[in-house]
Amino acid sequence: MTSIAQRLMRSKTFSVVYQDLWRPTFTRLFSLGGSATAEFDRALMSYLSRPGERSILDVACGPGNYTGQLARRLTGVGHCVGIDFSPAMLSTAVRTNSGDRISYLRADAHAIPLADNTFDTVTCLAALYLIPDPLPVIDELVRVCKPGGDVVIFTSVRTDLSRLPGVGTIATLGGYRMFEPHEITGRMHDAGIPDVEQTIIGQGQYVIGRKPAT
Repeated sequence: MTSIAQRLMRSKTFSVVYQDLWRPTFTRLFSLGGSATAEFDRALMSYLSRPGERSILDVACGPGNYTGQLARRLTGVGHCVGIDFSPAMLSTAVRTNSGDRISYLRADAHAIPLADNTFDTVTCLAALYLIPDPLPVIDELVRVCKPGGDVVIFTSVRTDLSRLPGVGTIATLGGYRMFEPHEITGRMHDAGIPDVEQTIIGQGQYVIGRKPAT
């Protein structure tokens, strides 16, 4: 966790401004100033936070901005667990996005300390591009997802714009990784999810896979 972006994630000050300032600004940048990413994000969260008795894991949850939304309409014994490596982010999450159906856990996404086939839905939203050695994290997302459950990722994607001279170098120096168009979907296939849907909007991609029921 030595890059500029990774050090920011450990900052208590940044964890406070992340939700209200940084996240909406960064989401708009993904759409090159437009609103397409924010609109897709709202539609996806409406689906993921639909009423029901489900178990949800939010990996690299940061200050819990998604975690709180995911848990909002759960019923019965439904529960959402947010995990993150940053104590500063988790402290902010507990303070600003707590609830009766929410728990937070400090953990490394490369080795999630939870059992196989545990959660109906597993998400990693707007975080994978900052995690060192991110592809093995996808294996963990699939591992803890129940058969028949959904694995949902929102992350970066390399486009013609990001291939321009100097752009990739600046991103790399900042600790921000741009994934090739088939890098995430290919890893999900390798991890055992043959049915994967990818939506590319601007500089970002939404990848949704359903783990085989058997």
